Amino acid sequence: MASTTYTVAPISARQHRDFVAERGTASHMQVPSWGGVKPDWRAESLGWTDGDGRLVGAGLVLYRPLPKVRRSLAYLPEGPVIDWHAPDLERWLEPLVAHCKGQGAFAVRVGPRVEARAWDAAAVKDAIADPGVTRLGDAEPSRQDPRAGEVEERLRAARWRPARSGADGFGAGQPRFVWQLPIEGRAPEDILRGFSQQWRRNVKKAENAGVKVVRGDASDLPEFHRLYVETAERDGFVPRPLGYFQRMWDALTAEDPDRMRLYLASHDGDVLSAATMLTVGGHVWYSYGASTVLRREVQPNNAIQWQMVQDACELGASVYDFRGITDTVEESDPHLGLLRFKSGAGGEACENIGEWDFPVNRVLHRALDAYLSRR
Repeated sequence: MASTTYTVAPISARQHRDFVAERGTASHMQVPSWGGVKPDWRAESLGWTDGDGRLVGAGLVLYRPLPKVRRSLAYLPEGPVIDWHAPDLERWLEPLVAHCKGQGAFAVRVGPRVEARAWDAAAVKDAIADPGVTRLGDAEPSRQDPRAGEVEERLRAARWRPARSGADGFGAGQPRFVWQLPIEGRAPEDILRGFSQQWRRNVKKAENAGVKVVRGDASDLPEFHRLYVETAERDGFVPRPLGYFQRMWDALTAEDPDRMRLYLASHDGDVLSAATMLTVGGHVWYSYGASTVLRREVQPNNAIQWQMVQDACELGASVYDFRGITDTVEESDPHLGLLRFKSGAGGEACENIGEWDFPVNRVLHRALDAYLSRR
């Protein structure tokens, strides 16, 4: 049977949005509104059509110029939304590269949503306790998908290579390891029983202390940001400006009123914790969290997560995604506490195959690698 020939060309935001809706889910960074969150990147919605003219794939491309060079990195974070397991994968990717090259791209970076391995909460707990295990990948997975290796082989055969990760800017790659809580068809009470004893105790403690969790709106973003800046100072990362979150709110909620939500947890009139939640189809993400050290004993962080999980169930979601985790399980790792917190909700650590680059211009791509290695 002859392989299908695919054509890649710009599509409208409506076509893009409708395609994602028909698929049931996609990354929140692969909906057209995400382009409005990144004003420093030029955004373009692309569609894949087959020989019969049917739209069979879509992707949001973000173009970012390399410093001092009039060429761009074409970046599709956690995308595009195509059949990554197709045996003729190169026929999906070749027209993408050709299109981006025509737009002045020196390299194309994609983020296949292809899961390779997963470790359930019990396996992660055992890995942390085992002094002979330093990274999650060294521990026996609870399950793995052999098709992931096939996708990697096809990418390498088509001259794609694993992307170099870095810090912010060009290195703002998406996490390879994430924590996910499957919730499809589960009642909140069943999910609560799956929490660790400490999580259940903290949820109850927050309830008994009178912690109130409510949904906020755009007017509450400054309060969220105040806590977020305090969190950044405490945890040692550079915070995003308030304008970033206001832009995110405006762009995402204009596309879908429920695309982004803001939650606030208060006690005795003081907001102690806040978090943002993003939804695309059946996938819900805990996006950004913020908290103060004030009255931590009333457990506002557990309370806000529990409310978000319950609301995700009400939305009919299949997955509640806690986003990135560390792949190191050593006590010396400063991020281990976050892994312990997320794993307390039950669920599993999932590893995907990471981001991949196609160097259109090898000289400029090497310059990008050098730039990232210094950041």
